This record gives sequence, structure tokens and C-alpha cells, in this order.
Amino acid sequence: MHFELNRYQPYAIGALRIVAGLLYLEHGTQKAFGFPIPGPETLSGLAVASTMLELVGGALLILGLFTRPVAFVLSGHMAFAYFLGHFPKSFFPVANGGDASILFCFAFLALVTTGAGAFALDNRRK
Repeated sequence: MHFELNRYQPYAIGALRIVAGLLYLEHGTQKAFGFPIPGPETLSGLAVASTMLELVGGALLILGLFTRPVAFVLSGHMAFAYFLGHFPKSFFPVANGGDASILFCFAFLALVTTGAGAFALDNRRK
């Protein structure tokens, strides 16, 4: 059975990439456009940089374009966000609100090592 499931691996990786990209993009649209819920009224320089990474990086991941380098940068972005914004509040992610940052960080790190999977523009560039 293990070998039968292996044939679906590219599709599972592609689905992970697309869903993670959509969720990440949503964080950017919330900050930049107040969609789907209102974002902060003003953004610091650091928040503007984060918003740009979320918008551009999320879109590139959805498309599966430059997946490995984009995922590498975004994984670092999420590690930075966790240690700068969440960890100082508490050691425990459930208490400091950093669950999503940790999960994004490691999902993006997985994409660095696995590549884009199925449904990716990267596959057409080869």
C-alpha cells in the first residue's frame, strides 16, 4: 500500500503549496486591502515589508513559480515573525498566538526540500 500512495505525492505537495499560498496571500490582502476582514489602519515599515512578502510570495506559491527560493525566503520570514512578534509574549505557541507562524515556517521549509509538486509553473520551465 505504501508504494501505491507514493504516486499521489506530487499532488499532495501541490495541494499543500496552493493552500499554504492562498492562506499566506490572505494575510497580505487583509493588511493591504482590508479584505476579507479589516486590517490595521496604519502599517509600520516592517509591516509593509511583511505585507509585500505575503502578497508576492503567496501569489508565486499559488502559481508554483520559483517555488524553492520563494519558500526559503518565506520560511525565514515566518521564523523571524515568530521570534520577533510571538515568542516574547510566552514560551508556548498556544499562549502567544504563534501557531500559524510556526506551521507556515515548516510548511514552507518542506516546499524548499520537496519542490513545487504538481500543478506548478516550475514544472513547465524545465
